[in-house]
Amino acid sequence: MQERDVHVDSKHICLYLIMHQPIRLNKAFPYERVKRMAEGASLMDRYFDDKLNQEVFNRLFKKCYNPTLNYLLEMIISTEKSDKPFKLSLCLSGLFVEQAIKYKPELIGILRKLVATKHVEILGGNYYHSLAGVYPEHMTEFIEQVRQHRELMKKLFGIEPNIFQNTDLIYNDSIAKAVEKIGYEGVLTEEVDNILDWKSPNYVYSSPGDKGLKLFFRHHRLSDDITFRFSDNTWDKFPLTAEKYCDWLAATPGDVISIALEIETFGEYNAEDTGIFEFLKKLPIEVAKKDNLEWGIPTEIIRNLQPTGTIVIPEVKTISWANSKDMSPWLDNPMQRISFDRILNLAPYIKEINDAGITKIWRLFQQSDYLLYMSNKEGSELARPYYSSPAEAFAVFNSVFTDFEGKVATIVQRMRKSKLQQTSTSSYG
Repeated sequence: MQERDVHVDSKHICLYLIMHQPIRLNKAFPYERVKRMAEGASLMDRYFDDKLNQEVFNRLFKKCYNPTLNYLLEMIISTEKSDKPFKLSLCLSGLFVEQAIKYKPELIGILRKLVATKHVEILGGNYYHSLAGVYPEHMTEFIEQVRQHRELMKKLFGIEPNIFQNTDLIYNDSIAKAVEKIGYEGVLTEEVDNILDWKSPNYVYSSPGDKGLKLFFRHHRLSDDITFRFSDNTWDKFPLTAEKYCDWLAATPGDVISIALEIETFGEYNAEDTGIFEFLKKLPIEVAKKDNLEWGIPTEIIRNLQPTGTIVIPEVKTISWANSKDMSPWLDNPMQRISFDRILNLAPYIKEINDAGITKIWRLFQQSDYLLYMSNKEGSELARPYYSSPAEAFAVFNSVFTDFEGKVATIVQRMRKSKLQQTSTSSYG
């Protein structure tokens, strides 16, 4: 990332777009298991629904990804020579990239054009969009997934990200220490009132330690105004225009306003006929009218602004961007806890087998989406569009994962038997 000077007396708008799509489980697995085995289908083909994944990805490419990214490119090009060039950051999960390459490779071309402008910062992330950052006892698996993601970004775009954004902005001090060791300089996480207390989210902070990572906190209200309230005609601020929104930004105190959105905000959560794309395209025009606003990307900002304090977040207070601001959407009920524990319990056997294909499947089961589908918290039905209930989501996961556990057990037994036979032969040879 090319470093530029920023105006320290201006308020910097950091816009982050998060791009992730899960690789969905095959809901018909219990019924198709024998058929697919007879057809010689791979474990990947048996466990995961490639047809549904492709349908969803292609639909979103047309409605959301393609128009949004092309509008963003137009916005950058049209403002790059102005006093206030438009800038943004993107965080792509490894699974999103895999599906883009498989189903819509032209999407990678658009992303590369955006990065080539030098006005887009690619963020680091968790390759599998997993909960590995909160696995107990050690961070080995988390670090491996983060490194894998960093290597993918370097391969795709020729850069190593400086700023990290974890799955659903999940964060604590242990996560900070882990990503700092990998080489990251900063982390984006969520504004949480009982963590920040009286402090404003609109400043750069640091994590504990001699050096400490620089911390950016998402402004949840200004972010959610776009994602969740833009199309809500019962909202007392409806309709939301770019002019009104930039008035709010200009009136918000602080140095940095972090607006983090899922890319599906544009065209999916808010359909094209709501005016969401017109809103997006007009933002640079309205920002240009404000003396105290300019666009920024996090690496530029942390190298020009000093942190205003240290924020301590121990593991027992792990935060996320969920409504509850904690881990309960994923780890609250028995179905979720049982599934989570089963995933972790396989870890030593996966390591013993040491096979890239088996390890890949195990990590796919770690996707946070699966546990979210099992949530029975209020409003959770919006997070599981492919299941009628948390129980159905659990039943599908249980069926597929049980089969995988059996495969792992068989391989381990075979390996141990083979080693025992080799030892016996060597002893009596």
